[in-house]
This record gives sequence, C-alpha cells and structure tokens, in this order.
Amino acid sequence: MTVPQKSQSSSTEKAPQLSSAELKKIREAEKIFQQGMTGIRDLIAPSSLEVSFRNIRIGERYSKTFYVHAYPRFIEANWLSPVINLDSTLDVSIFIYPNDSGEIMKSLRNKVAQMQSTMHMDRERGMGRDPSLEASLQDAEELRDQLARGTEKFFQFGLYFTLHADTLEKIQKTQTVIESVLGGKLILTRSADLQQEQGFRSTLPICSDELEIYRNMNTAPLSSSFPFTSLELTSNTGILYGINRHNNSLIIFDRFSLENANSVIFAKSGAGKSFAVKLEILRSLMFETDVLVIDPENEYERLCESVGGSQIRISLNSPQRINPFDLPSPLKDEILHPGDLLRSNVISLVGLFRLMLGGLSPTEEGILDRALLDTYAMKGITMEMEDPSLVEPPILSDLEAVLSRMKGSESILDRLSKFTHGTYAGLLNAQTNVDVDKKMVVFHIRDLEDELRPIAIYSILNFIWNRIRSHLKKRILVVDEAWTLMQHQDSAKFLYGLVKRARKYYLGVSTITQDVEDFLLSPYGKAIITNASLHLLLKQSPTAADILAEVFHLSKGEKYLLLNSEIGQGIFFAGLDHVAIQIIASYTEEKIITTNPEEIIKMKSEMENI
Repeated sequence: MTVPQKSQSSSTEKAPQLSSAELKKIREAEKIFQQGMTGIRDLIAPSSLEVSFRNIRIGERYSKTFYVHAYPRFIEANWLSPVINLDSTLDVSIFIYPNDSGEIMKSLRNKVAQMQSTMHMDRERGMGRDPSLEASLQDAEELRDQLARGTEKFFQFGLYFTLHADTLEKIQKTQTVIESVLGGKLILTRSADLQQEQGFRSTLPICSDELEIYRNMNTAPLSSSFPFTSLELTSNTGILYGINRHNNSLIIFDRFSLENANSVIFAKSGAGKSFAVKLEILRSLMFETDVLVIDPENEYERLCESVGGSQIRISLNSPQRINPFDLPSPLKDEILHPGDLLRSNVISLVGLFRLMLGGLSPTEEGILDRALLDTYAMKGITMEMEDPSLVEPPILSDLEAVLSRMKGSESILDRLSKFTHGTYAGLLNAQTNVDVDKKMVVFHIRDLEDELRPIAIYSILNFIWNRIRSHLKKRILVVDEAWTLMQHQDSAKFLYGLVKRARKYYLGVSTITQDVEDFLLSPYGKAIITNASLHLLLKQSPTAADILAEVFHLSKGEKYLLLNSEIGQGIFFAGLDHVAIQIIASYTEEKIITTNPEEIIKMKSEMENI
C-alpha cells in the first residue's frame, strides 16, 4: 500500500515573527552586555578623577599645571633646557600661532605713535626721560624694520607645564625649583588656578590648547625657547672621544675628515689632558694610524710597551742618538728640484744653531750658512743631487772642522765646542741609530736638563719631519708641553711651519699645554690654534679661562663650565661645532693609560705579589 508523501513546501514551518516590544528588549540586553565588557578606555582610564581649583588628583597621583606669563627683554638660547632635564615627571606643551605681519605692522605703527606722543608730552611738562619707554620705542622700531624686510615673523606663543607626583609636597618642591630656575632668568610663571582641568588637557599630546594664554613674540626670541638645542658630533667613521654631556650621545669623530687633522689641547695640571690624548692614541692605533710622541715626563712609557712600540730615550748618557744633519728622501711623485731638500734642511739647521748658541748675528749667520754647505760638500752632498739621503750625512764634529778653517768663526766655535767635546757632547754629535719603523714611537726627554729640552725637541721634530716627508702615511704627532717651544722664536716658528704643512703629508699634529698664557703670548701660538681644526678645552684656572673665552669666543655658560668641570670634562671643538664632553675609558684602557700615581703604585704592588 502506497503512503502519500507531503510536499516540500508543506513540511517547512515558518519562523515566528518578533514583535517590536520583544526586539526592544533584546537590544537593551545586548547594550547591557556590551557595557559589562572591558574596553580600551576601561584599561587606560584612572580609577578616579578629582578636580580642585589648584590641582587634579588622578587615581593616587597628583597633577598641577602652570604657565609662563612674563619674559625678560633679552634671553639666552636653550633657557628651557634646565627644566626639560629636571629629574621629575613633567609634561610640557608649546603652542605657536603665526600672525599676519600686515596687522602687526599697523599695531606697531599705532604703538610707536603713542610712545612718541607720550615722550613729547613728558618733555613739554619738564619731566625727566623714561629709559624703559625709550627702550620699548627702540625695540618697536627695530621690529618694524625687520618685519618690513621679511627677516622676522610674528607669533603668539603659549608655554604650559604640568607636574606629576605622588604627593602634593613633591609637586610643591618641584614647582619651587622650576620657579627658581626660571625666575633667575626673569621668566615668571603662574599656577593655572581654577583652570586645572583645562591646563591638564592642554599638556596632553592631543594638540588641544584650552588655556589660551599667549604672549606676542617674534622669531628670534621664539627660537631661543626651543628645548632641544644640544649638538651631536656622531659620525659613521672615526674613534670614540667621549660622551656628549648634554644628551648622552656618543662623540665619534674622524679628525682626518676635517680641512686639517691638527688639534690643540688646553688644560690645567691634573685635568686629564694626557689621559685624553693617550686614549685617542690607543683607539687611533686600531685604525692603522701611526703615532709619534714627544714625551717630556715618561707618561707614555706604559702605553708604548702595551702596544709594542719603540721607545727612544734622548739624554746625555743615552746610547740612542739623532743626527740633526740627516736628510729626507724625496717623496714619490713629489715635484722637487735638485738642492731643494738640502736647502730646506740647512735653513732648519740655522734655526737649531740659534737655539744652541744663544742667538746669531747676521755676520755669524752668513758664516754658518756657508760652513753648513761646505760640510755637506765634504761628504759629497751638493745642490746638484736629487736624492741626497743616499749618502751618509756629516755630524757636528765635521761642521766644527770646517768652521775652524773659516775666518771670523771664532765666537761660533767657542760656543759650539760645548756640544762637540764639552758638557753636552753626548747629545747631537753622532750618526742616527734609532728605530722608528714601529706603529708607535715615543721620544722620552725627561732626563734632559731644562736648557737642553727646546734644543732636543727642535732636533726631534726636524728628524720626524724628514721621516714624514720621505713616506706618505696616516700619522699623528703628539707634542706634549708645547709651551716650552713657544718660549723661543725659532722653535715656535718651526713648530708653526710643521703644523701649517702637516695636511699635505697626511699628518695630524696634537699640541698639548697647561701654560695657556705662555702659549698664547707667542704670535706663533695663536697661529697654531688657527691652523688646528680640533680643540679640546678641559678644566681651567680662572685666569686661563678668561684668555680662552676671548680666543675661542666662549659664552659665559661655557666659561663657567670650564671652571667647574671635573677631571676629564670640558668642551670639544670640531670645526665650527662644539659640545660639552665627558671623556670615558674602559677598565682595560684605564689600566694602560692612567697617570694617577696612586693607581700606578697599586698596580705595581699587584704585579710584585704575582
């Protein structure tokens, strides 16, 4: 028996239709459900917010907003830096609104007319002059001229601070500090009483200015309010010189990237100048830079031993000798005429003999010049030779023998005999026998008498210069206690000539001195500073700071920084840029280069115990 099946349409039941009242109930239930869910606003919102007329309490913390309402007539750049660097939680908002210059010009014209009228009326009444009114008139006139030329623009400027702390006492303490710092600059602040909520929202990072407390300001003073003006000296090449004290960035610089690689270091005794130079040497050696040092106090001995350098001890009893008659080899591809190298060395020798003999008269200079040429000729070295370095040079005794046969040379011979067979015979009267082929070469002159030091340094510099001219390579020459050379015109002139020509031979000359006055009193001392692109000024005495402030055009703040710096702190100049520097070294570097006597004795005792 066949059972009849129901059709598809008849088997499907229709969905029940909801009434409007039922839909409303469902939507209300969904709304209540959504309200019970946690959203982003719930996560970031404080547990409570209490607004009073002097502060705001957000959860367990307090906030207080205040604004700047008065500025002085003159203000220095970066004046906001002490507030930005304060060790407190602080929000700062700066609002700048440009104004139409045409409208400002009209307003200034009316203001100038009012001030001129006031001054005219005061004169008719017989009243005395008003300096503040005259200053305001002058400022207004200058601003009108600048606005007309387009060199200045006009703005409305608003500056707000919001302090955050756990207690009201901490807020009050920080507010007192800020008011003292800014008050010392004649910048006055005021609490945003009865507007704390608007002030709080104005310092949020949402670009909403609800306080609307402005001060008219033109471009120049407005630019001084920019809070981050510290310069960075960080490059992709070079060595680490130290830390920028303004923003803690690294000062990484390549001195050979400047127009010349010369540097000058000024510091008082114990300020860390030798430490800074030795740190630069140690790091430069890692970049394939050869280093030569004239060391007056054996301070570079341990560093030289650590890097496997060569140490040359110049003294009357030392077996190591430097012959001032040595001649350089001509540099490859250098265009020279026969006799150029010989003539240049004879001129340098005449300067050396002025130091050795206590000066020369014009007649004695002529005699000595002829005698030097004859002395070289005895060895076969003449003006016609292109490379005189291939022949063994004469020594001081050979010059004495030539002078003994020349008329009028008696005075020169009497003074020269001290260096050939007298008290100082062991200094210059021998052929050169020193090794200068190492990466670092140090010339020690500590054991020399004071009167012989300028002579020895002059002779060493001439020897180094001849080597540099013979082989082009990246080098640094360090002249410590350079003020001793500035005391004599010939040695100062020779050092200046070396500094001036160093760039051509890929050489950077570092001159170090603690006697600023002696260095700068010499006309060649100032010229050496001018021909140095790198300068390092560390802690100074008050007298030296005044001189350096004039030479380097330091501001009062920079001069104060030099006077109050700790060891290893100062100002680092690289070309036209300069920053405050803190020189730092790693533990291993400090052990190698330290000059602290206490640390040196401690290290020696540790080595003996081992």
